Amino acid sequence: QVQLVESGGGLVQAGGSLRLSCAASGRTSSSYALGWFRQAPGKEREFVAAISWSGGNTYYADSVKGRFTISRDNAKNTVYLQMSSLKPEDTAVYYCAAALTGGPRSEFEYDYWGQGTQVTVSS
Repeated sequence: QVQLVESGGGLVQAGGSLRLSCAASGRTSSSYALGWFRQAPGKEREFVAAISWSGGNTYYADSVKGRFTISRDNAKNTVYLQMSSLKPEDTAVYYCAAALTGGPRSEFEYDYWGQGTQVTVSS
């Protein structure tokens, strides 16, 4: 299996930046894609960004295009989400996830999930 641990969340003012990290262990080589999702209170979990583990192809939700960048370091078994120009509506718990097959945008394609890290953007 794949184990995922997020870090880097915190409190930031609107317009600021934050970098999330997701450290992976286990059978990372079997992962088809690594993704970031988020869930705000009272809202459905939504897709944010994804990257294929081997090829590095990236995918973004329209709401974060131009502001967020997903990347990975295969040697470190780590996926990053660089968030810039943050808005209050970006406030949510952010989860990283690993998909063994399929993906990359649907949460139902992902098999393993991290515990999540809180991102709070103040106005």
